[in-house]
Amino acid sequence: MINKDAILASAKRTILSESESIAALVQFLDDDFYKAAEIIYNSKNRVVVTGIGKSAIIASKIVATLNSTGTPSLFLHAAEAIHGDLGMVQPGDVVICISKSGNSPEIKVLVPLLKRFGNVLIGMTANKESFLGTESDYVLHAYVDKEACPNNLAPTNSTTAQLVLGDALAVCLMEMRDFKSDDFAKYHPGGALGKKLLLRVGDMLDTTHKPQVGPASSIKEAIVEISEKRLGVTAVVENNKVTGIITDGDIRRMLNDRDNIAGVTAADIMTRNPKTIQTTDMAVDALNKMENFAITQLVVVDEGEYKGVLHLHDILKEGLV
Repeated sequence: MINKDAILASAKRTILSESESIAALVQFLDDDFYKAAEIIYNSKNRVVVTGIGKSAIIASKIVATLNSTGTPSLFLHAAEAIHGDLGMVQPGDVVICISKSGNSPEIKVLVPLLKRFGNVLIGMTANKESFLGTESDYVLHAYVDKEACPNNLAPTNSTTAQLVLGDALAVCLMEMRDFKSDDFAKYHPGGALGKKLLLRVGDMLDTTHKPQVGPASSIKEAIVEISEKRLGVTAVVENNKVTGIITDGDIRRMLNDRDNIAGVTAADIMTRNPKTIQTTDMAVDALNKMENFAITQLVVVDEGEYKGVLHLHDILKEGLV
């Protein structure tokens, strides 16, 4: 019989154990971390991140983070390095070698080879007195006093500590480079994230369905325009300037309030000063504006000129939500 309380208690112990290990890392940050960040920042070459076992998996993730945040990097598996892949390392590359113990056989073979090439070696280890710790030019101290594993064997706290130190280094480099969201977008053009960072209102705007009537237009004309353009709204436009909007909700309320609509014009029932956005604005900003004002359409204007209507459905089709 599986005991729910025991399972939840075990999960809580693991999370608390790892969070305590991560919090303790702060006290191990020293000049070596600063110098490592400075050397990578000033390097004109790449960062090569290597490791063995679970540390290799962490190394691969750190490479992905560095690449996506403006620091050219590549992953080198320590075991494969000593069987030919060492040719990936070029003069001037900065090497980060990750190993909890710092004494793995593969690490002991690899480190002297890297030193012979003259590359700057940054070790990330829990043991500064290990082979890796003493042979490295700089050490990122990923110390943990125990693993979350009940046998204190499976890499848990230690690999999380390595991951967090890698993230800390990547974020420091981002700030040193003044790496902004526009820069981030260059490296993430695909998927929902890319669209949030790159897609603008003008990219989604359907100018073939551009509902508009004049202030003196009849209610029938407004209804027909709303129906034909299928956006649930029409702009009221004069000299290509938006003076208001009429929604299908405005039409329903008018019909409820008036027994006779003869002579009623668009100007009589329109909502003045509608919420607007520009074609150059980001699509995600349009979405936020709709959410903030609890509306489903925005009038698009550029320098006061009417360009069309952006509907929530246009945003949903792009997968931004």
